[in-house]
Amino acid sequence: MMNNTIYLRRANKLIINEGKGPDRLPKAHLATAIKNMETLGFTFSRPLIRALCTLSKEQFEAVYDQMIADLRVMAGAHVKYCPMYPAFPMQVMQADDAELYLNAVYHYLTLDLPEHGAADRPALLDQINLKVIDLGSAAELHALISQLIQAKGSISETDKQDIDTVLESADPDAIHEILPSEIPFKENAGFVAASLLKHEKANVEQIGQYFTTATDVLRLAVAWSDGDVSLAEATRFRKFKRRERRLLLGLLERCHPITEDMLRYKERWIRLGEILHPSEYKHRYMRCEEAFAILRNNKPFTTFNGSVELAFQYRQIWTLIDLLMQRPGEFARRLDQLLRSTEYTEYVVLAFGEVANQVSTPVLLQVQNHFARRHEPHELRVFFPKGNVAKAFAVPDTLPEIDEAACQDLVQLCERVLIERFSLLPPLGRVYVDERLQDYHVPFSQRSASKALHTIVRGSRVPMMEGDTVRFFSWWKEGTVNGTPTGRVDIDLSAVLYDHNWQYVEHISYTNLRSSKYKAVHSGDIVSAPQGACEFIDLHIPSIVDYGGRYIVATLHSFTNQPYCNLPECFVGWMMRGKPGSGEIFEPSTVSNKIDVTADTEIAVPVILDLVERKIIWTDLSLTRHPHYYNNVEGNQKGMVLIGKAMTDLRKPDLYDLFRLHAKARGELVDTADQADAIFSVEKGVTPFDIERIMAEYVV
Repeated sequence: MMNNTIYLRRANKLIINEGKGPDRLPKAHLATAIKNMETLGFTFSRPLIRALCTLSKEQFEAVYDQMIADLRVMAGAHVKYCPMYPAFPMQVMQADDAELYLNAVYHYLTLDLPEHGAADRPALLDQINLKVIDLGSAAELHALISQLIQAKGSISETDKQDIDTVLESADPDAIHEILPSEIPFKENAGFVAASLLKHEKANVEQIGQYFTTATDVLRLAVAWSDGDVSLAEATRFRKFKRRERRLLLGLLERCHPITEDMLRYKERWIRLGEILHPSEYKHRYMRCEEAFAILRNNKPFTTFNGSVELAFQYRQIWTLIDLLMQRPGEFARRLDQLLRSTEYTEYVVLAFGEVANQVSTPVLLQVQNHFARRHEPHELRVFFPKGNVAKAFAVPDTLPEIDEAACQDLVQLCERVLIERFSLLPPLGRVYVDERLQDYHVPFSQRSASKALHTIVRGSRVPMMEGDTVRFFSWWKEGTVNGTPTGRVDIDLSAVLYDHNWQYVEHISYTNLRSSKYKAVHSGDIVSAPQGACEFIDLHIPSIVDYGGRYIVATLHSFTNQPYCNLPECFVGWMMRGKPGSGEIFEPSTVSNKIDVTADTEIAVPVILDLVERKIIWTDLSLTRHPHYYNNVEGNQKGMVLIGKAMTDLRKPDLYDLFRLHAKARGELVDTADQADAIFSVEKGVTPFDIERIMAEYVV
């Protein structure tokens, strides 16, 4: 059952073990179920209907009940929505200021909601495009999980949970169907190996091929201790059993060299050594014992990075080139710095050209993109620090200029190497690449991605669905987490409006429930959630654009200062409504997306809306509260503008360029999808939502 929950969320598919008996499902039973599903915005495909018809009534009900429960969670329809004003939005728009003020004061003093009569709402008038659930298979699910494991970049916590669940439930004989011969991204290798060991489905012979450096082994020890495999944060190691200690030391002994690599995380290795006791096995694992002795006793040891930093300090360009050619990946990451340090840029380009074919595809794509845009004017440079929390830092772009010819040479060099690499893959035939894919970024790092109804890559720009009104919604609950009561929890949903120059226009929040300048309205501030609480914001796009507004930054603030990870549940999302006064306030069939907010921070910025272009900029950011700011949207203006400018100006490698490189390397570009053997598009073929497949098969 858990596998179907994963499969439904990731691929809109179900595995059905078709029935063989004479008791077939009554048609009326199936028709009623399909009609009920439409309220959630889903329906069945014909192959799935045929498979379901072979089930008995009892078998169908078991599948259907679990599927409906899963769909409700995916859309946010599994909870009850009781806003302060049940006739929202008209009730807030028509109330006078005194009434709104007195209702707020009453709620703040008593924590009870004002009494209102039941809202008389007409039926939903919006036209809904139903999403189709298709028939899948266990083999297809295993292939999807295998693609996820083979990703060339980091994966999210949700991805890891899904991998762990499938590995745990898989028959031991089927493990080989899921495990690839190579796991290129080492964080993923550490996590997968730890999962297999925890479930006793692998031994050192099966996982040994995935570990080639000391840091690989450290990641395994961290994952085995339920820690952060990115190593951005230190981990409290578990007490390993004797056989587990021998396994880790045995893997470490195989790696070469190990001392320099261990020095990168010296303190963590010292703490791990206190648990592994390498001296007990000094005759068996002699290289391990020697490396730990150097770390513990602070013996002198010259490292590669130390030599590079020294050469940069004294501007020893030829030494730097010789050093960096030994480590092509580090050469790629240091290219800009090296070009800024010398006038002999052509020699730097030539040297990099000799080793570029040893640089990974994700790094080459980013180098190509960086130097293609190196001379474009940018107000800000944006950094996403490594770790499980989606933080972003923006700094003024003060990089000095470098030789433009060198930049162009590096762009052409990267393209040439990538095309040569992709040409070794199976031919694609005639290829259609949708120009709209320029708005979608290549997935490199999904480590901090939140669990969502539809997950895409941070910074991508998604067209808004039909409708003139965006309705944001949030829901949260207070209670007990890991034995600790949350206390009162107040989560504030806000929307900040800026013009095309990022000048502040107005905000809609608990301090300003409605606008007198355009159509925008908040459902009322709820400050306690023992049974769960919700807030809504309606934004009427034409009236805001007519007033001169362009960007909307949606934000979620923990006013009572609990980090989201310490709440039983918290999520945010949005709907597109053509007739916002019709239907229920929360209509699951109109939900465009829903994001679980679980980060260890107190401010979340899920999306930014560009109302002029009618695009949703996927941000999925978690911000740390600035100590000098009040914890509401007005107090965080400076931070919001910075994040807004940074995310709307973010230019990363896009899927259009990636797929065109594949087409040049192993296919023939055609103008329309009807002519194509391979389609890369927003709606069909390989789409931006096929993140697992893209990371495994196209970022190779």
